[in-house]
Amino acid sequence: MTDRTTGGTADSRLGDALVAQRTEEVRRAARALLRRPLLRAGTDDFRLVRQHATELRTWFDRNTGWALLVDSEVARLRRVPGRDTDPTHPARDQRSGLPFSRRRYVLVCLCLAVLERADQQIALGRLAEQVVLAAADPALETAGVDFALSDREQRTDLVAVVRLLLTWGVLAKVAGDEDAFLKSAGDALYDVDRRVLAGLLISRRGPSTVRAGGFEERLAELNTEAMPDSDELRNRALRHTLTRRLLDDPVLYLDELSEAEAGYLSSQRGALTRRIGELTGLVPEVRAEGLAMVDPDDDLTDLRMPEQGTEGHVALLVAEYLAGKGATVPLAELHRQVAGWGLDHAGFWRRSATAPGAEVELTGQAVERLTALGLLERVTVADGAPAVRPRPALDRYRVGETVLLEPGGRAPKKSTADRTKSTANHRKART
Repeated sequence: MTDRTTGGTADSRLGDALVAQRTEEVRRAARALLRRPLLRAGTDDFRLVRQHATELRTWFDRNTGWALLVDSEVARLRRVPGRDTDPTHPARDQRSGLPFSRRRYVLVCLCLAVLERADQQIALGRLAEQVVLAAADPALETAGVDFALSDREQRTDLVAVVRLLLTWGVLAKVAGDEDAFLKSAGDALYDVDRRVLAGLLISRRGPSTVRAGGFEERLAELNTEAMPDSDELRNRALRHTLTRRLLDDPVLYLDELSEAEAGYLSSQRGALTRRIGELTGLVPEVRAEGLAMVDPDDDLTDLRMPEQGTEGHVALLVAEYLAGKGATVPLAELHRQVAGWGLDHAGFWRRSATAPGAEVELTGQAVERLTALGLLERVTVADGAPAVRPRPALDRYRVGETVLLEPGGRAPKKSTADRTKSTANHRKART
């Protein structure tokens, strides 16, 4: 009798351990897909996604409407963003970190179109020739897109696009170097991964079927979903939209939602955040103005706050300054503040950051980061000058009162909310 009881307990513990292990693996696989929606075979993340594909496919389909395609070579989460009008997370140069220009976005499309018709291997010089031919389309010339590979700037643009395609896995380098091509002293050869190439485009309808004229109208039509005609379908559409926003955006403000979305979030907030937390490990932080799903592991984001380095320090100083102000502040005032901080922290900042005029670029970078994290918004004041206005989530960076302790004294206990403010980071996942 005793042996059977002991055996039953051991079996129960083994079962619990297996369940916990499976839960952890599904969480790691889901987070891998959210960090990088297109995974190629040969990595631990891909193995986990393929192993738990059925469970992941069911969850994403039910809660976000995103399809998950998995085969022996590629796993692709067809991730449609919750908002298609957010410009704060552009593609970036793989080396400089600078955002892509309009011409580089056009080059991405032209390169993909050329690669679709290319052989299994292609040289960078050959790709450049084909892109120049494609760019001669009268429609592109009318739109003001000029690309003839006539100067170093245009060659730099093409190389930046190729490096982005290498990062995505569309191209795999066989030989050569992009820097040699940039100097007109050599070339590079790539394999073309057609499975990755075929899975890149995510849209709700084919681009050739879009008939709208302007950019915003075309983008909206490209991502338009059919209007549900029943309460159940409307609720499912609201669940998809809100879950996408909670997974995508660092902060979800109630004043950005429609009346139907705000009503659904009010009644289903607990269920929405619980399901996201169970799959991803994200923790909800709820305030009167909205909520955010905070990542305790701080790796499910493309922008961190706080961040190391001069730019990160400037962003933190700007955040603290604006949180203390709690009101709209002209950019000119921020420029003066950053110039002053440059003198105070000259020994810690990079040398060029303290040069005269550098405060404008540093301020711009800080405002860009804080805006992308949902902490600020750009506005124009009465005299037409550019300014920034704090959003409610910025309040987490407000500096509290100084507490002096006597020798042997103990710090006052923080509330749960205060502990969350001091340890959690905003999250932004947009890949």
